[in-house]
Amino acid sequence: MDITELSDPQSYVYLASAAMFGALSVVAFQNLTGTDKKATEEDISGKKSNGNVTTSGSKSKSAGSGDFAGSEAEKLMKDWLKSSQSTKDDRKYFSKVFNLLAKEVEEEMATDFESPKDALQWVRKLMKHSVPGGKMNRGLTVVHTTRACVQGRSLTPKELYDASVLGWCVEWLQAFFLVADDVMDSSTTRRGKPCWYRIDGVGNCAINDSFILESHIYRFLKKYFKGSSRYVQILDLFHEVTYQTELGQLLDLTTQPLPPAIPDLKKFTLKRHAEIVKYKTAFYSFYLPVALGLIMGNIDDETAFEQALEICLVMGEYFQVQDDYLDCYGSPEVIGKIGTDIKDCKCSWLVVNAKNKCSRGQKRILEQHYGKGDNDESEAAIKKLYKELQLEKDFEAYEEKSYNSIVDLIQQVDDSVVPRDVFNQLLQKIYKRKL
Repeated sequence: MDITELSDPQSYVYLASAAMFGALSVVAFQNLTGTDKKATEEDISGKKSNGNVTTSGSKSKSAGSGDFAGSEAEKLMKDWLKSSQSTKDDRKYFSKVFNLLAKEVEEEMATDFESPKDALQWVRKLMKHSVPGGKMNRGLTVVHTTRACVQGRSLTPKELYDASVLGWCVEWLQAFFLVADDVMDSSTTRRGKPCWYRIDGVGNCAINDSFILESHIYRFLKKYFKGSSRYVQILDLFHEVTYQTELGQLLDLTTQPLPPAIPDLKKFTLKRHAEIVKYKTAFYSFYLPVALGLIMGNIDDETAFEQALEICLVMGEYFQVQDDYLDCYGSPEVIGKIGTDIKDCKCSWLVVNAKNKCSRGQKRILEQHYGKGDNDESEAAIKKLYKELQLEKDFEAYEEKSYNSIVDLIQQVDDSVVPRDVFNQLLQKIYKRKL
């Protein structure tokens, strides 16, 4: 298909991919060329740059510009540290950090980018709809990992806030991926709400909105970590994981044919599924938040990151297989979305295992009914086939085997290099999850 044929909605997916890589390249170039510039430079618009943000003669104070002491953020962190720091407390205070960061985005848009009121309202609605609202496990893992790494003492308010900012950067990254993914998959609901692109008046604007969400990450990183020796390491980690995830999305999208082509299940193998899971899910959902926590916890031993990567990739595969299972068997009221893997012809764990167990007659049913779009009868036929093949029992056996394998890997971790508690906490969050 010629990507200039914009009358075809599918063409926007190709444009989105091209623009995504272009945006990443620009951000990377700016980070590489702008890190060591002196203050008070003239930018191309003739405005002055203070080395952190380009302003129009005014600079708003925030916790990230050397004004943490006495700030609203410091007060919030002190209250958090005074709490019992239970799971409930962590979610409560971590959620409040989102409000501070979202407010900073709006203030910067107004003062530094001359954004009109309607643009501010649009981005405010975008952020509130797309970024919070999930379980926040990825973001909180950064906080929990940092906390576990500074053994023998509590985090300072600034350390806790910096870890929270990075945690929300991971949540923003998740939002960027999901807003774009929902457009590509023509999904209907996300986290119990209509997908962002299905909101009245949004439509294909969601593609650009996903880029805006991604850009927020690098605004936060520049604002809070540019003066840190860890800045380049953190930047590189985000760029690397983003690229890995996009390659995973590519594998996911190209494993099934684009309509109106007839689905071909030959590519649906355990090897292909493992590749998709590794790159699309495991790196950003598990390794990224743990690695960020290790960095914030001042862990420099390369062995720690190698051990974290090994365990997180196994956890990521287990997590995605759970997701594949819940897409078919989970209640939409509980998991917050309507499962579409069967209709969308996804290379899920269920269909791969069904294909490997099928008789010839059952395989004909699979080929006839899998990936038939909005055909409810075909979806029902596939679910009936899954039941005949007892895939639920297969999943239960897989879950126990994966759990035991992960526990064994954690036991092999040198606790003096990286605390085992980092991985034990993460495993507890996902084991036998229902959403």
